[in-house]
Amino acid sequence: MTLYYSPTSPYARKVMVLAHEAGIAADIDIITGSGTPLDAGQAPVAHNPLGKVPTLARPDGPAIYDSRVICAYLDQFAQSGLYPGGARHWDALTLEATADGILDAALAMVYESRLRPEDIRFAPFVEGQWLKIARSLDMLEARWISYLAGPVCIGQIATACALSYLDLRHNARNWRDGHPTLATWHLKFAQRDSMRATEPPA
Repeated sequence: MTLYYSPTSPYARKVMVLAHEAGIAADIDIITGSGTPLDAGQAPVAHNPLGKVPTLARPDGPAIYDSRVICAYLDQFAQSGLYPGGARHWDALTLEATADGILDAALAMVYESRLRPEDIRFAPFVEGQWLKIARSLDMLEARWISYLAGPVCIGQIATACALSYLDLRHNARNWRDGHPTLATWHLKFAQRDSMRATEPPA
């Protein structure tokens, strides 16, 4: 399998953290490259018409894309059990969706500052995206700590990658303020070998 990947993409990082946790990271070849909505750059458009990473080329079928699809595929491939069964299954998927929503909002903020000319940037849009993140952080702190403390699954992987991306791109916002238990959980989870192996460049 070949993963089209960017070292600063939190979605691609989520895929590789899962691959490490599943014990199959060494089975995946990595090709680095990415683009933006304004310039496909080195994005894998031949495999993914959306021009996004991560994209996974596989020998037994067409390439698959979207980090949630790839993670589910790799979990099934490795039979790693990182998608729990029973009621916990739906909790895991909801937590992953929340984490990915945090990333969607955080990336929109980055695009607004990096891709839009300064004279037409819209500050209320940026603050609206951060409000989505802030509400999600509040919910994680109030509702999800006991789940996060449980067995490792896609929910924790996605959440840890989302919080780490906030550190990378929005550190000045200090997401830890008001979320002490979540911050303590993240500090511990970030020490896992899978997280250390996928740390983005500073």
